[in-house]
Amino acid sequence: MSEERPARGTRTGFTTGACSAAAARAATLGLVQGAVPAQVECQLPNGQTHCFAVHDGRCQGPQAHAMVIKDAGDDPDCTDKAHLTADVELLPEQPGVVLLAGGVGVGVVTMPGLGLEVGKHAINPMPRRNIEANVRAAAGSLLEHAGLRVTISVPQGPEMAKKTTNARLGILGGISILGTTGIVKPYSTAAYRTSVVQGVHVAGTLAHSTVVLTTGGRTEAFVMREFPDLPEAAFVQMGDFLRYALGAAVKAGIRHVVIGGMVGKLSKIAQGETITHAGRADVNTGLLADLAAELGAPPDVCDDIRAAKTARYAGDRMAGVGLGLAFHTALAQRVVQVLRQRYEDAFTLRVLVCDFDGNKITEASS
Repeated sequence: MSEERPARGTRTGFTTGACSAAAARAATLGLVQGAVPAQVECQLPNGQTHCFAVHDGRCQGPQAHAMVIKDAGDDPDCTDKAHLTADVELLPEQPGVVLLAGGVGVGVVTMPGLGLEVGKHAINPMPRRNIEANVRAAAGSLLEHAGLRVTISVPQGPEMAKKTTNARLGILGGISILGTTGIVKPYSTAAYRTSVVQGVHVAGTLAHSTVVLTTGGRTEAFVMREFPDLPEAAFVQMGDFLRYALGAAVKAGIRHVVIGGMVGKLSKIAQGETITHAGRADVNTGLLADLAAELGAPPDVCDDIRAAKTARYAGDRMAGVGLGLAFHTALAQRVVQVLRQRYEDAFTLRVLVCDFDGNKITEASS
């Protein structure tokens, strides 16, 4: 009996970048008007506007402080309820200048490959532009006489960062200020895809020029045991996004690609799928039956595999007739063959297969 999944919500939320921009705009208005407003209209990177509630607003001489609490909507985001805080300070000697800095809880970049300057805080380019645009819009003529320093901080950032992949990417001490549109969509595949590409680019900066791609936590634990000498940054959970992971590997000039997987996802890749989500395409059990036949499996076994719905059944059925190792090896070799045709000599390729307990079955390589 299949388990029923709880219904996923559809309520959108806002990125750390959008909330930071709103806090910065509110604090800037505090300097202009003498009091920080209780709510603020903020321009999002996608051109929309949204009214954000403002907390802890206060002004003291040439400085103003404001905070916006992130609402991630129905997305299971570990930064939900983060306190995106902006401190804006007048710079009397630098009219027209807007300087943006990171404070406590905003991670510091320690590795190349992210498109961010090493040693600086992890405020991505789009949020950076959006924060500055909102500050300039709020400051108006104030900038004719003074500049502004904007410091974004997140008090809970260090703890929240422990639930992200930031440390693996070399972003230490806090979360990142992110968001290309300002909107968080629940269970966003775009956000996950972006994180995969980002992870591969970071792996590409490492001296060994190797990225190890896995489909989830069990397969990652498996390949980490197989490659104990590789740094954590070399391992990327690509999920269903093989196409984007390999495209990023080519772009980063990575010389060695390792794929760790189980029979289901590997079967999808073997049939030419590079987006392996269950909703995109069914497993081609006919292909698996043909592999079984090539290995000398009895006709009734091949027929059963062809009529089945899952790749796991094929593996179990072949194991039952003493051909489990040969079957999984042939499958791994087919994956290598298919990807080699598509990517030719862009990188060396090694495919490792594990069972559902995370134990190694076999491997193949080019």
